[in-house]
Amino acid sequence: PPVSSANGSWRIARSSIRILGHSVDFRSLLLAVVDWFVLVLAMQLANVLLHAWDTPVARAEPGDLVLESVVFAACTMACMIAMGLYNRRLDQRTIALLARVLIGFLGGVLAMAVLLYLSESLRLGRATLGLTVLLALPLLGLTRVIYVQMLGRDRFARRVLVYGTGSRARDLGDVRVRQDLRGFQVVGFVPTEGDSRKVAPEYCLRPPEGLREFVLANNVDEVVVAVDDRRRGLPVKQLLDCRLAGIPVTDVLTFVERESGKVELSMLYPSWLIYSENINPRGITRLITRAFDIFAALLLLVVSAPFMLLTALAVWLESGGKGSVMYSQKRVGLESESFTLYKFRSMCEDAEKDGAQWATTNDPRVTWVGAFIRKTRLDELPQLFNVLKGEMSFVGPRPERPEFVEQLSKKIPYYRERHCVKPGITGWAQLCYPYGASEQDALEKLQYDLYYVKNKTVLFDLIILLQTAEVVLWRKGAR
Repeated sequence: PPVSSANGSWRIARSSIRILGHSVDFRSLLLAVVDWFVLVLAMQLANVLLHAWDTPVARAEPGDLVLESVVFAACTMACMIAMGLYNRRLDQRTIALLARVLIGFLGGVLAMAVLLYLSESLRLGRATLGLTVLLALPLLGLTRVIYVQMLGRDRFARRVLVYGTGSRARDLGDVRVRQDLRGFQVVGFVPTEGDSRKVAPEYCLRPPEGLREFVLANNVDEVVVAVDDRRRGLPVKQLLDCRLAGIPVTDVLTFVERESGKVELSMLYPSWLIYSENINPRGITRLITRAFDIFAALLLLVVSAPFMLLTALAVWLESGGKGSVMYSQKRVGLESESFTLYKFRSMCEDAEKDGAQWATTNDPRVTWVGAFIRKTRLDELPQLFNVLKGEMSFVGPRPERPEFVEQLSKKIPYYRERHCVKPGITGWAQLCYPYGASEQDALEKLQYDLYYVKNKTVLFDLIILLQTAEVVLWRKGAR
């Protein structure tokens, strides 16, 4: 609910909400609800305007296009998700924002036109659809600009009090700076016994009247426990009083995971993973995922067959008809088992004559055709056969080579834990972090992979798949 901040201005003290087991950013969800009603309303309004001078029809028609308006809103929303328009780190500059709205909206209109052609149950006239487009597009742009201006990130910035001043508390502040997170602002840090002082003194607080009274008096929305050594004891009574007063009390790892979309390795301890409820779910979730993988792989193989033939022809012609079109390579998959991954060849034949190497920016081993198919992700289409064989899924951590896995596992803690799920063609790390070609990149991407492993749900997989379109269209992360 809206609450008052310390300076008297109103704000919304809500971070996220769980839907089908997945934590959804509350600000993004609110924006999606507004867009949904705009799209549904636009079609209903178009229908009324078209029949405004025909009284009998006007009385019969309004409200009849419920199914059509819902399908139209669903198609458009899916395309807008694919454009990253509900990503809380989206660039808020007006021109870039409206460009994404336009592309997403046109994609939704095209999808609706295809469904109208294929389905007999959807009955929508061209005039109604055309007027809906004319009404909905400016309304979407206008409401989004107003939303950004009136309900910007600062309105959702919760006031957080950190209990602790040691390494974990300092890392919490560093995470906010590195991630440019505006979802919270730190009110201060409360010193504890046994913690070394790693936070600047000017940020430290000693509430004179007790923790609960201080929290309520200063409109604190959440208390984050960031104590380095809990064996020295926590102020359980004070923290319990805060919780009973309606103020959430959150462990620092859970807090950072929720705010940044990754697991911070510098704070991680094994028991936190052991007691995680949602880590690597089995049963119906795996069954649904496998059924979707098979269905989607078969469908995409049919749709992409012409593009695969053209890609194979281009690779073959570039090599003068002498080189191989396909490229196979050993990768590490589920439970650290090796499998053969298939791709269209994008490098010269002797690219690894000196052994396995990381790809680099403007890698000289990449051919002219190879550079194009990497940017457009056409080189990864043969991995659909790996999905059908059950060696990969559509969504999961990127499969790495055995040589790199052996090397990284010795240097990066918890690296092998990413292999408890199937590797994927796309994944959370690929969306959130650019292409990795070093040990430091591997460490950063591992934090996103662990977040995915811990929070894997069917809805999360669907969101990742939709947002992958943004990566392909805007050519992010390929080398």
